[in-house]
Amino acid sequence: MDLAVLCVMMRPMTDDRGGPAQPLLALRDLRKHFPIRGGLFGGAVATVRAVDGVSFAVRKGETLGIVGESGCGKSTTARLLMRLLDPDSGEMVFDGEPVGVSAQAGGITLKEYRRQVQMVFQDSYASLNPRLPIEDSIAFAPRVHGVPAREAQERARELLAAVGLSPAQFARRYPHELSGGQRQRVNIARALALRPRLVILDEPVSALDKSVEAQVLNLLLDLKEKFGLTYVFISHDLNVVQYISDRVLVMYLGIIAEQGPVEAIYDRPAHPYTRALLASRPSMDPARRRTEPPLTGDPPNPVNPPSGCRFRTRCPHAEAVCADRVPAPADLGGGHEAACHMAVPGSGHSQAGRLAA
Repeated sequence: MDLAVLCVMMRPMTDDRGGPAQPLLALRDLRKHFPIRGGLFGGAVATVRAVDGVSFAVRKGETLGIVGESGCGKSTTARLLMRLLDPDSGEMVFDGEPVGVSAQAGGITLKEYRRQVQMVFQDSYASLNPRLPIEDSIAFAPRVHGVPAREAQERARELLAAVGLSPAQFARRYPHELSGGQRQRVNIARALALRPRLVILDEPVSALDKSVEAQVLNLLLDLKEKFGLTYVFISHDLNVVQYISDRVLVMYLGIIAEQGPVEAIYDRPAHPYTRALLASRPSMDPARRRTEPPLTGDPPNPVNPPSGCRFRTRCPHAEAVCADRVPAPADLGGGHEAACHMAVPGSGHSQAGRLAA
């Protein structure tokens, strides 16, 4: 089948209900806490606050990058977006409809939501059934959603071609017969099999070498344009996120420290944590190489996070107000926000209002 015809066929079947101004996915005060059990009867003795009141929106047709240190809540957020985990509280709205609510009540069921939202995982091998040929792995989800077996197989072969794998050569191969880059292409094809509108990519290239990484990133950009997709791209690689993202969200210890357009985040970082992250990137210029780490110490324990600003225990600008009050997100213009007392005039910090300068 001609690729142009496939692109038309692969356009999401669901109409755009709210127009381009309405976010495709909106999260409001989303929380996910994990109990730590112990004691004689195995009761909850503490709670890990993995995601602790996260609110953001994913716009239609954009790539939203999510960055942060290990343990900041990126992958838990991805699983909440995919509803592989149920949030403890908060609200998810997909194109104007609450998620997990019956259609009769004016919402979208989880089955329909998962048809429109798909995920590509980091471990390309563990994500595939080792006992199924890759053609059958790709066709499995369409068959579960009622697509006839023959049509599902044809769709699987068309998608293999779309991701650069010849169906005649690869369709009946098993995952162990493929390289890491080829397996990740299969996972991307499988994510597109249900014609989704949103694809969540959780560290999709971190296990690949740099040459294959570049190929997969370019493939993702091509598929996004051809199939009209929206991406949430999660990674610890700041350079990759800068290359592929339209907007960036910076997480720290289960909360959002800063978010905004990619140019604002990388050229004018406002939060001290974002500045430290960007300063940690190695430079090829010997004159710009650092002799001291931009950030010291480990993140605090998510079981008992610091009061006020969670970054204050590692922040060189911390003052008494940082321990007393949780900083509210400050609007820096153009969709750029930073949750820091230094960004808010009159907050009580000695450098209030001068952070973004």
